[in-house]
Amino acid sequence: MISARILLMLTVVLSPAWADEAPPDARPGGIAAIEVGSATDPRPDVRFGDDRVLVYRDGEHWMAAVGLPLDSEVGNSELVVDGAPISFQVNEHAYREQRLTVSSSYVDLSDEALERIGRERVVLDNALGNWREQDLDSISLAAPVDGRRSSSFGLRRFFNDQPRSPHKGMDIAAVEGTPILAPRDGIVTTTGDFYFNGNTVIVDHGQGLVTMYCHLSEIGVEFGQRVTTGETLGAVGATGRVTGPHLHFGVYLNGTPVDPAIVLETD
Repeated sequence: MISARILLMLTVVLSPAWADEAPPDARPGGIAAIEVGSATDPRPDVRFGDDRVLVYRDGEHWMAAVGLPLDSEVGNSELVVDGAPISFQVNEHAYREQRLTVSSSYVDLSDEALERIGRERVVLDNALGNWREQDLDSISLAAPVDGRRSSSFGLRRFFNDQPRSPHKGMDIAAVEGTPILAPRDGIVTTTGDFYFNGNTVIVDHGQGLVTMYCHLSEIGVEFGQRVTTGETLGAVGATGRVTGPHLHFGVYLNGTPVDPAIVLETD
């Protein structure tokens, strides 16, 4: 069952008032769900900046699901629908900060490690920003694993007072070896062992909706494999730069990490 919050997000109707109001969950790191046309017409082409935007059929309407970057400016923003601009408002939202004192080896990386991280970043960015044509009727996702879900998305960490990038996913606590299940149909576009992420799987669900699974103890799928909802992708582990077993679950729209809590189905 989808939460009331998501139902509200998925049924929002565009009107001229969007110039003065913000769509539900339209905040940095969130999703602006905006009606962009009648479903009796062809699916419109929607752009946010230079990026294509996912458009799904919701009853009688086409809905655009715009992933908003964590560094989005609060206030007026704009997307382009078949060449015509539409304005909407981005809400203010404050994320938590955490300051930790850790070993210098955790912060100061070798040149070799930095070179590896740079190479891996290209691979990850290409997969997370991929666009594949696919008809969709929602952006909801089943839970990939049962467990306590952290609210750490957007958390800004400071290691020894050195700032790090905000956390771009949700950590789900689970016992090592717990199966990780595909939250909806898709195609595996990346697998591998990465410096920070450890054993990783990335699944493309179409139109820029991409999910990522990190720190796996084992990978159970191959590059290019088609997976269906509920199919095993791998198992929870503690590989990469972590202190214990858990699943780092990331959700991306138009190449942008968004808070998985917005689209995860609830029991």
